[in-house]
Parts: sequence; structure tokens; C-alpha cells
Amino acid sequence: MAQLDNLDIFVQVVKSGSFVAAARVTGLSPSAVSKAMTRLEQHLATRLMNRNTRSMALTTEGMRFYERCIGILNAVEEAKNELLQTNHAPSGTLRISLAQESQAFPWMTAFAVKYPDIVLDLDFSDRLVDVIEEGYDVALRSGHVADSRLMARKITTFSSSVVASPAYLKRAGTPETPADLASHGCVHYRFPHSGKLELWQLKTFSPAQFAALPLTMVCNNMHARRDFARKGLGLAWLPDYYVQEDLRRGSLVGLLEGFSERCEPLWALWPAGPFMPLKSRVFIDFLCESLGDGATVGCEGARVRGCEGAALAPMKGSSASPEGRRNTNVPR
Repeated sequence: MAQLDNLDIFVQVVKSGSFVAAARVTGLSPSAVSKAMTRLEQHLATRLMNRNTRSMALTTEGMRFYERCIGILNAVEEAKNELLQTNHAPSGTLRISLAQESQAFPWMTAFAVKYPDIVLDLDFSDRLVDVIEEGYDVALRSGHVADSRLMARKITTFSSSVVASPAYLKRAGTPETPADLASHGCVHYRFPHSGKLELWQLKTFSPAQFAALPLTMVCNNMHARRDFARKGLGLAWLPDYYVQEDLRRGSLVGLLEGFSERCEPLWALWPAGPFMPLKSRVFIDFLCESLGDGATVGCEGARVRGCEGAALAPMKGSSASPEGRRNTNVPR
């Protein structure tokens, strides 16, 4: 930027015809203008103008350089204007990583209508993604992460519970406590990265008790688990937001409501840096307005669950383990 400033001073000197006049235009002192010209000529190892106490005139090299400087400074001004326009009118492609069954998905159409100049590039996946290395603008997730490369903002919170179909409960009975689950069919989620089963977070329910649960069906897809539960294959552990319509219609029944202890945040994550692209900011603001709101924090040690409980996009050299609870990129 210092060299660009010197170019601008040089152009102003030529246009105004003197150091004093150029100083008035640039807001500098005549001495500062003179020193800037000296630095520029020393940097170029070329005399740009012949000058004395009464007059100044461009050299041949100076005239050619002046014409090029005009083009350079005009191009810089155009680039600045384009950037300012972009910052005031969000546009461009917005790459987003989110779960296959995302709580935020129903709001994507409304966002696209509100911001038609932003192209949504959505990657629906439950896999472990590296936000930085894979070039995502925003990732939507729940859980924990310890990555100083990322920033996070809480969008909303959600809870999960055990559900089953009325037909299944009529056939097998209704569990009253977590201990009763051992005598029921259970539809489980398996983490694709670690191969472990998702733990059902219930009060008074130990990991050993969970490990003893029957494996009626195991899959890595939320839609399939909900469908299996609807068809009476057994009990399933699912996010409340994902089954709320089923609960309202009565196709699924919520169970053990007093025992569920899991209430997790949904986070928006983005690369840390001094400037946040406007397209990312308006997207996150839109979700917060639509679903809820929370604080913006650095992700070094923040409570944000990444893929399967891993440290999200672990820092190079970190020893974060990609095992544990289910990733959702977006909630579970």
C-alpha cells in the first residue's frame, strides 16, 4: 500500500504542477510530498522529473510511468468500488456443509428468495469435513470442537428423545424407565467414521446398560431410523425437531420424557479471520432470526460437537479423536 500511496502522490504532483499544490490535494506537507517522490525514484532507480526551485518537468521515463500509473490507480479504484458494492449487496457462491437431515434445511428456500444473488452450494453429508481445507464458507453442526482456525455462533438448541409407533407399543408395551429398554427392539445409529453406536443420553442410564440394548436395526441415516420406528420395528433415539410432526399426528409417541437429559446447541462455524464475507454473515444472521440466536465465540475449546464428537476440523498436529457422539454437521 505504501508504494500505491507513492504512485498516487506522483500522479497528483504531475496533475497539479507542483509539490505545494499536490500537498494541498493529498493533505500532506510539501516536505512529505518531496520525500515520497525521492523514495519512489530511489525505488525505481530512475529520475522521473527534472525539478528546481521554480519549475519541474517530466522526463521521458517519467511520462511513460505517469501514463501507466493512471491506468493502475484507475484499476485499483474500480476494484475498490466493486468490493464495496459486493459488501453492500451480498452475492456470490456460498458453500455450506450440513447434515443430510438438517434442522436448517427448511429455511434454505426462504433464504434463496430473500437473497437471489447468492448461489447456495449445499453439501449434505454426515462425514467428517475439514471446513478450512475443503473450502467451506459455513458449516452447521452440533457438539464440541477445539479448533482455533474457526469461529462459531449458536443458532439454536435442540433435544432428542426415545420414540416408537403406537402399533409397536400396543404389541410390546410401553417402557416406563430406561432399564425397561433392554426388553424392547431398538433402532440404532452407527457412526460411519468410527463404527460406534450413538449413545442414548438418558438419566440413570449407564453406558453399560446402553451396550446391552438389543440391536433390532442399525443404520447411519436419520430418515431410515424414523421410517423404521414408524413401521413398528422398535424404539429409536431421534431429535425432537425431526419427529415433531409425527408426534403431532400421532404416528410416533414420545417416551421416557422425564429421563432425557440432552439439550444441544446448533452452531454455525466459519473460518476465523479479520473479515467475514457478507454472504456468510447474512446467511448466519438469517438462521439466527429464523431459529433462535446465540453468542459468537472462538472455537478453541468451544462446546461444539463435530463429526461423531470429534474435534471439528482438528488443528494440524492435534490428536483429536473422531469418535464419540454423532456428527450432524447440523444437529443430530
